[in-house]
Amino acid sequence: MNSTLHRSGVVAIIGPPNAGKSTLLNQLLRQKIAIVTPKPQTTRNRIMGIVTGAGYQMILLDTPGLHAAREEMNRQMVRVALESLAEADAVLFLADSADMPATKLERRAEEFRGYLDRIGCPVVLALNKMDLLPPERLLPVIDWYRGLHAFAAVVPVSALTGAGIDTLLAELVGLMPEGPQYYPDDIPTDASERFIAAEIIREKIFLRTRDEIPYSTAVVIDTFEEGEQVVIRATILVERDSQKGILVGQKGAMLAAIRKSAVADIEQLLGCRVRLHLWVKVSRNWTANVNVLRELGLA
Repeated sequence: MNSTLHRSGVVAIIGPPNAGKSTLLNQLLRQKIAIVTPKPQTTRNRIMGIVTGAGYQMILLDTPGLHAAREEMNRQMVRVALESLAEADAVLFLADSADMPATKLERRAEEFRGYLDRIGCPVVLALNKMDLLPPERLLPVIDWYRGLHAFAAVVPVSALTGAGIDTLLAELVGLMPEGPQYYPDDIPTDASERFIAAEIIREKIFLRTRDEIPYSTAVVIDTFEEGEQVVIRATILVERDSQKGILVGQKGAMLAAIRKSAVADIEQLLGCRVRLHLWVKVSRNWTANVNVLRELGLA
């Protein structure tokens, strides 16, 4: 590669739910901007990360997981992911190598081909969780994916430990066109502090609640007052009264635990003291309400 050439471009990160896209984005950025939970379909909005290095700058688009969507909100999430492909100079398709037995792979073959056939730029396949598979089990998975698409490169990685990340980064940089540096070195994302704060609160809900509760909640930042101490007032939307009761908890215990956990992360993000006020509001069937979804940036 010409050492005097500066490369810059957009990489869309796509793949099935729970493959580790947000964990990978955070690993590439060397800091956390995308929330991570063990549950699928945690990411709802497109999140942009900026990786700047010697002679390159990549704009990474973390997208919701690609899946067969039935609900309105899920359809909008898949739309967001697919629309990101139009902006990309390269696509990073991330799959979970440890969760793909042959029978499951075959069931999703047509679905994966459908996504990949829509892509008009080079695609790099990253097979995540390589640390969980011995080489003799990983190689057949690599061969199977090579039969789906003519990938520009196939790179086994561990988004959790960072193994293979430098190799993946080099492959992606090599696909970037010549271009200027668009953002300063110290800017890791274009997401606002308000947005990331709302996502952190939503992450704590995902981690502390079960069943349908995480998927029936949204977080709206009502006020964000900056100063020596940042004061945030936020509303958590739920769809039913019973969900509100669970989220508030006995004598407010669940909501207090969510608040305490969120404050710790938001303070780390902002580098100052934070006072967080949370309310829970019932907005019936908000996940099917296009107006609410539009307000949340999902439609």
